[in-house]
Amino acid sequence: MGRLEGKIALVTGASRGIGRATAKLFAAEGAKVAVLSRTPAGVDAVVADIQAAGGAALAVPADAGNADQIKAAVDKVVAAYGGLDILVNNAFDAAVVYSSLLNLSTEQLQRNFDMGPTAYLHFMRAAYPYLKASGTGRIINFGSMAGIIGLAGTGPYNMAKEAVRALTRTAAREWAGDKITVNNVLPVAETWGPESNVPPATNPLGRYGSPEEDIAPVVLFLASKDAQFMTGYSLTPDGGSIIDSAR
Repeated sequence: MGRLEGKIALVTGASRGIGRATAKLFAAEGAKVAVLSRTPAGVDAVVADIQAAGGAALAVPADAGNADQIKAAVDKVVAAYGGLDILVNNAFDAAVVYSSLLNLSTEQLQRNFDMGPTAYLHFMRAAYPYLKASGTGRIINFGSMAGIIGLAGTGPYNMAKEAVRALTRTAAREWAGDKITVNNVLPVAETWGPESNVPPATNPLGRYGSPEEDIAPVVLFLASKDAQFMTGYSLTPDGGSIIDSAR
């Protein structure tokens, strides 16, 4: 049996990168996985990969920045699979993360919050009754090291991701009595193509993480029984970057 045998999971931002790696690993570990992203073609491709490998997956095209679509997405998963045990909030809009504080527009800041903590909260509240009914509900949110270190040039993203950490801790405390754990992942992973011209990693391990080999297994751990006594934490699969930020 897989570590998630019999579980039902919803993974947002699952058409690429860490979301895709997480959805595929969850399915390989026995979960029925709802694959959510704004791009129908991307969603269908991940579902096809999972099904080709013998797993169970459901395509859920939706905009994580739209509250009505979020509720409809959760309803679709529950109607198809009968419940929900695991929610992974990973979606974000990569097109709007870059701005200095002096040049930051209200609209760009709002989009980061709409796709970050606001979307996460909408998903969490829509999923809440089903996670509570599960008895072993798991929520895994995605923050960022960028917010911790105050990475220059990504001000709106930094602010939104730090709000996600506050949301995670608050929900962990408020929903602990419902046997729902809420944790955060702050990854440093290679999710870009070679054309991005990103400089070499400077963390102690000397490389960027792999979504498949380094990040998705951490998400799996938090979703599994092994992490049943952890809630409100931020795990940092980052090659040791947190060491530098703690100085």
